[in-house]
Amino acid sequence: MLSEDILFSSITELAAQIRAKRLSPVELAENYLDRIETTGKRLGAVASLMRDSALEEARAAEREIRRGRYRGLLHGIPYGAKDLLATRKARTTWGAAPYKDQQFDEDATVIKKLREAGAILVAKLAMVELAGGMGYNEAHASLTGACKTPWNEDYWSGGSSSGPGAAVAAGLVAFSIGSETSGSIITPSAFCGISGLRPTYGAVSRHGAMALCWTLDKLGPMCRSAKDCGIVFSAIAGQDPLDPTSVDIERRAPRPMPRDKGKLRIAVMKDSYEKAQGEVKENFLRSVDVLKKFAAVEMDVKLPDFPYGPAVGTIVDAEGASAFRELIESGRVGELASPTGRLGGYSASLVTAVDYLHAMRLRVPMRRAWNEMFSKYNLLVAPSRATVSYPLSKTFDQAYPGIGASSPIGASNLVGVPGISIPNGFGQNNLPTGIQLIGPAWSETLLIDVADRYQQATDWHKRRPGNSGQ
Repeated sequence: MLSEDILFSSITELAAQIRAKRLSPVELAENYLDRIETTGKRLGAVASLMRDSALEEARAAEREIRRGRYRGLLHGIPYGAKDLLATRKARTTWGAAPYKDQQFDEDATVIKKLREAGAILVAKLAMVELAGGMGYNEAHASLTGACKTPWNEDYWSGGSSSGPGAAVAAGLVAFSIGSETSGSIITPSAFCGISGLRPTYGAVSRHGAMALCWTLDKLGPMCRSAKDCGIVFSAIAGQDPLDPTSVDIERRAPRPMPRDKGKLRIAVMKDSYEKAQGEVKENFLRSVDVLKKFAAVEMDVKLPDFPYGPAVGTIVDAEGASAFRELIESGRVGELASPTGRLGGYSASLVTAVDYLHAMRLRVPMRRAWNEMFSKYNLLVAPSRATVSYPLSKTFDQAYPGIGASSPIGASNLVGVPGISIPNGFGQNNLPTGIQLIGPAWSETLLIDVADRYQQATDWHKRRPGNSGQ
């Protein structure tokens, strides 16, 4: 039995042990699989355990490494994938009862890329049904029930990448793959105290991933640290002929981190923290003080003025209703766990073409305005969420009445730019809080560098449930 210290190690730490043949990929996979069967199921984080195929892949990795064929930092590293990614060797339920027996005959491109890098898929991880596309207002809106944050099991792990967030935080996998349409990587990363990267739209192929919103969906890594996110992102990013929206990121100019404090300019988003929960605000301002040690920080910068909320809502409704038209019109949407979800598809189907096209057209001036903003600032910063996680016993709208801080999540997804959430402390009921950094398109390297520099100066990302050090 491996120690918890090993199971909570970073990818680079695990990789060093594996490459030096001091750590067996088979033993590592077995230990994670055992934790998934016990802790993972208790948390509601698991959709499918893949013990047989995982051990087969781990044995193959171990043989290769012994023969001197080392593929890189992910070789022999176990991970989990959100259950909207197609896999040949396990069901892909999309977190929803109407698809509980669904199985595909090919793997998603991201799964293929990770296999080529030598990573070991040990589990499909729980998610909110249909990635929340029909709407939901409660933590139990999933085929597998409510997924709990391991920091306090009376509270939600966040959605819609609920299982990936809880699994990384609880030491069930070394990393996971989540998806985001409008907050589904950032939110569970914050609620579970982990690091999650939402890439630029088009940076990672979505072939084989459930489509909710074609013009917004993104796949990204959820890890213990920003540095780990960079390692996984490098493995999964790039153009894919099977996904016409994917882009050859190597042709995009990288944005290295300026080493001169005066050259790295960070804008703190106005209205993002002032009305947040007290602990969230306090942790955020303390984090800003850390950033000020290596960057020029300007407080209270307003986002370009656009109706971001109505626009993203209209687009998600229209594209989601189209993606699940057959489910809605057949009436099988009534099998969903969420009462809101059982009805949401019908109202979403009523979005007019005029409203949808108007929302889509607004994205052009939005991107233009954001490009102008990023000509003045390298990064934008805000709390990841205005509150800590929601209690399982309440609907979301009843959890924290009166908390009204603004968030750039919807806006940044509309314009397709990347963001990263990293842990920055704890709030009510021993629940984690997070800070999010947002950059211009194709600035993943810069985001990861800045987040990593923050994490070099703090140790929030090293805390783990039951051993937070508070």
